Amino acid sequence: MKNKIIQGQVIPINQSNIDTDVIIPKQYLKAIGKTGFGKFLFDSWRYDEPGDLSTTKKRKINNNFILNKKPYSSGKILIVNDNFGCGSSREHAVWAIKDYGIEAVISSSFAEIFSNNSFKNQLLLAPIKKSEIDWLFEQIPDSGIYQLTIDVLNQTISTPDNVTINFAIDQSNKEKVIHGYDDIELTLKNKKAIKDFEKTIINKKPWLFENE
Repeated sequence: MKNKIIQGQVIPINQSNIDTDVIIPKQYLKAIGKTGFGKFLFDSWRYDEPGDLSTTKKRKINNNFILNKKPYSSGKILIVNDNFGCGSSREHAVWAIKDYGIEAVISSSFAEIFSNNSFKNQLLLAPIKKSEIDWLFEQIPDSGIYQLTIDVLNQTISTPDNVTINFAIDQSNKEKVIHGYDDIELTLKNKKAIKDFEKTIINKKPWLFENE
């Protein structure tokens, strides 16, 4: 299997229970395309003024929020605390994260539906121990410049000081991230086996197909 390396600046948000309404507020859910949501990521935290899909004026930003500061504004790896992605099941939350340019999220735990939506859209979620999350937050210097390297195939996170942290994901999710598969494409990898099974059933139980 080929590999995928995700390398880049981290975006540390040391908070637990960040729900999907914070990730992408409900007023943006009327749009159904997968692109264009990056500018609304963490909308209520990024801006001092509310917005919606019809907003055209330039809004005042919250200068204290991390995505409005360099080098975090160009970060590729989000680090958060426990239970990220809780709340409603909106897939838009994943679309917003990806559209912003974030390729991986590191946390000690993820909400189940958010996790399923993430891998379905090839967003890597890397679960690690709570003690490792706390340690990573401590390592990020005041300058903010801190890059991690994630080896998806070998399931490792490497720090600038060459410390390696392991994470676990199942094989199908790994293939989605590395190869860009969705659920249908992953199933079609077994197309020959599926067709062989169909032929076997037709031969063994032809009466099942008599009315087709």
